[in-house]
Amino acid sequence: MTPAAAVTPAARLARFGTVPAALMLPVGIFALLALMVLPIPAVLLDIFFVLNIAISIAVLMVALNARRPLDFSSFPSVLLFATLLRLALNVASTRVVLVHGHEGGAAAGHVIESFAAFLVGGNFVVGLFVFAILMIINMIVITKGAGRVSEVSARFVLDALPGKQMAIDADIAAGLITADEARERRREVTVEADFYGSMDGASKFVKGDAMAALLILGVNIVAGFAIGMLSHGLSATEAGEAYVTLAVGDALVAQVPALLLSIAAAAIVTRVSDARDLAGQIGGQFADPRGWLPVALILGAVGLVPAMPQVIFLPAAAIAGTIWWRLKARAARPAPVPEPVEEVAPDHIALADVADATLVTLELGYGLVGLVEPAQGAPLVTRITGIRKQLSRDLGFVLPQFRIRDSLDLAAQDYAVLMGGVSIARGSVRPGKLLAIDAGEVRPGHGLTGEPTRDPSFDCPALWIAPAARDHAVAEGFLVVDPASVIATHANQALLAEAHQLLGPDEVREWVEGLKARSPALVEAVHPDPLPLAALTRTLRALIADGIGLAHPQPLFTSLALALQKTSEFEAVIDAVRADMAARLVARIAAPGETLKVVTLDAGLEAAILGGMHDPATGQPLIEPDCGSMIVREAGRIADAEGSPIALIVQPPARRALAGLLRTRCPRCLVLSIAELPPSQPIAVVGVIGAPDEPPALTAELAA
Repeated sequence: MTPAAAVTPAARLARFGTVPAALMLPVGIFALLALMVLPIPAVLLDIFFVLNIAISIAVLMVALNARRPLDFSSFPSVLLFATLLRLALNVASTRVVLVHGHEGGAAAGHVIESFAAFLVGGNFVVGLFVFAILMIINMIVITKGAGRVSEVSARFVLDALPGKQMAIDADIAAGLITADEARERRREVTVEADFYGSMDGASKFVKGDAMAALLILGVNIVAGFAIGMLSHGLSATEAGEAYVTLAVGDALVAQVPALLLSIAAAAIVTRVSDARDLAGQIGGQFADPRGWLPVALILGAVGLVPAMPQVIFLPAAAIAGTIWWRLKARAARPAPVPEPVEEVAPDHIALADVADATLVTLELGYGLVGLVEPAQGAPLVTRITGIRKQLSRDLGFVLPQFRIRDSLDLAAQDYAVLMGGVSIARGSVRPGKLLAIDAGEVRPGHGLTGEPTRDPSFDCPALWIAPAARDHAVAEGFLVVDPASVIATHANQALLAEAHQLLGPDEVREWVEGLKARSPALVEAVHPDPLPLAALTRTLRALIADGIGLAHPQPLFTSLALALQKTSEFEAVIDAVRADMAARLVARIAAPGETLKVVTLDAGLEAAILGGMHDPATGQPLIEPDCGSMIVREAGRIADAEGSPIALIVQPPARRALAGLLRTRCPRCLVLSIAELPPSQPIAVVGVIGAPDEPPALTAELAA
């Protein structure tokens, strides 16, 4: 049985790999608190200022590239943390400016010094006016407008929420959408209401941040004058030059990221849902050529006025005219004609509507659907995937995907394995219970109670027991498996018995291409001449049916190439390949050097089979039903008595007929011809079928 899936190292690594990501946000918040409380060096302060600017630019880019507001649903929280970072930097920079401001501009860090020296030319009065203008733009224009839009949007979304919920209920009641689609739409409606409600409050962060920046600047100026004149003995002019310049630079450093975040907030709340991002949406709506011709004419007219700077207006008019000309030419191009969609008549039936392309299907009764439910771990899906991989490794080619579906034609606890729409295995399990299998190691008088049954895979006596009795069953020698493993193992055995039907031309072509990449000359000796794809598929299917897998293609193709040099007759080729690969056949039941337990047919019985009726189509002997039942019964009895698989050794003309008889009825008996018995394999004759009163002995042919 397939063991329960264990936790792989990759899964364990993935689970532990999420821990640092989960701790990142709390660690970041504590770092912000540390910035507010602990003194930090100027170099580290410069790094955090640059990080603050980078975060603000990144937030703005995400806001501009979002196709709809909900694509950036985390923006309110991001805005909160970005505001906290900026305020923490204001507190840290205030401490540095007031403590070390008298030492010179570089004492507060190169970022503050650069803003104070370069942007305002070292004149703190100019810096104050620039800061005031930025504050007006941020608070009165951008933040106030974005806050109003957020407020109105939140009100409209909340008012429309009941109507949207009713529309979803109506669509699902009419069958227009599925339950999963309805659940997803309800989630989007809820997220939309939460988003606009959060944005309505988040806009207050920006406004409060601007007010805090103004107050911090005032505190820095007043405290700078006081500390400079009282503590360091500076004059008013010197204190202003030292402290006020740094305070203005500090305010500008903080105000630039604040302005970027305000623009991002305004861009988010003023967006409308569209399939394009903001740049594509604006560009597409400005692509109308009718708007650019008036622009070119007006700019040209203004440029002709003598008092106007013609070197600016006239080139601008020419650029606008060029844009109008190109947009007009693009609009005049004929639109691509869509291919006509052929309407399907109501009475039309397509092949896909009636054909099932899946080769292997596992059908479950409604009581077993829980075995494939993701909420319960889908144990059957995991088991089926495992047996598909194992079968592919054993057979040597990739099996097509299996299909699992429920069926109302089955009883609640029944299942069926279908190949090509035909059932090849059926069984019944008890969900919620375990199957305790008696594989021959159970102690007598075990006392384990349960529902008696038989294991569907190996026909061993078994009991359906409660999960609580698992330890008791294991202690008594039972093999305990869950229902998913029972179904998967039964499917595995059924598919192994019909494995040759899983091989088709597509699988053969892929298999040959893989071999051709390693041994092109070997492939050319067999395919496509003398064996084209169809003939090669038939040959390989016959070999798989005889127990020779394709997992090792090179020795198999070598044997096939040698056999084709002697004959092109199909059955003769198969017999020659089997004889060449006899060691692999025998290794299925006995390792090299291990004694092979064999049985033979009585000489009279074998002669009667060979001299009896033959199939006129294939020329193979036909075994009478009574004789066939006796051979199956005796082979099974001898195999049970030996407790291990056995080999039935027969004449080559009788092998194919007897192999077909015993393949499914007595799978523990391998049928071999005398020519397929390896010369170096030790053997022990354990029975003669058809002559029970005679002592077992080798036939004359076997002794030879």
